[in-house]
Amino acid sequence: MKKKTIIQLLPYQAPFLFVDELTYISANRSEGYYTFKNDEYFYKGHFKDKPITPGVILTEVMAQIGVVCLGIYLLKKEFSEIKKPQIALTSNEIDFFLPVLPSERVKVVSEKIYFRFNKLKCKVEMLNKKNKLVCRGTISGMLKGINNET
Repeated sequence: MKKKTIIQLLPYQAPFLFVDELTYISANRSEGYYTFKNDEYFYKGHFKDKPITPGVILTEVMAQIGVVCLGIYLLKKEFSEIKKPQIALTSNEIDFFLPVLPSERVKVVSEKIYFRFNKLKCKVEMLNKKNKLVCRGTISGMLKGINNET
């Protein structure tokens, strides 16, 4: 499955799509990038006069690149024009080390811990442009295909 196809199959759209590019995907690993735009909706109130990316958004970026994209790849035979992925986050434990500011580009690297009964658990980390660790942890989710025909 092509990397662009995986991004097209993501069940998100702007302003909640946080995957610009997938650079690597295999049965055990995914890597990708997202650049935070200066006018992202969440910067208006977090924080006043000094915007910083909320931790929940950083977690979502890691989940989209590190769990959802990898899950779509693992279940590639299940998804098509008619069957789209349905995702449910089941757990996460993330430690934060550095802030991410508007216009920063981050890299997400994910390694599969296990995938069974459509539950995917991954060790995920986010790096900034200086290759410094922004945050890391584990994220788990359930994935399945749903029929989009009416």
